[in-house]
Amino acid sequence: MNIQRYHCCATCVHYEVVKKERTTYRCARLGFETKPTYQFNCWEPKEVVRRKMEKEKRNFD
Repeated sequence: MNIQRYHCCATCVHYEVVKKERTTYRCARLGFETKPTYQFNCWEPKEVVRRKMEKEKRNFD
């Protein structure tokens, strides 16, 4: 399973888009601004991403 393909903030359950005067991206868990392509060790994939990863794993095995 290729986690690196999916591992980024935008695919994490804690990722938020905040639209005010300007759009910002933040990590609700860590409490600070981030970018969609950043990667952190606390990454927890969204359910849809988890399913895609499992499907790829089944197809690869």
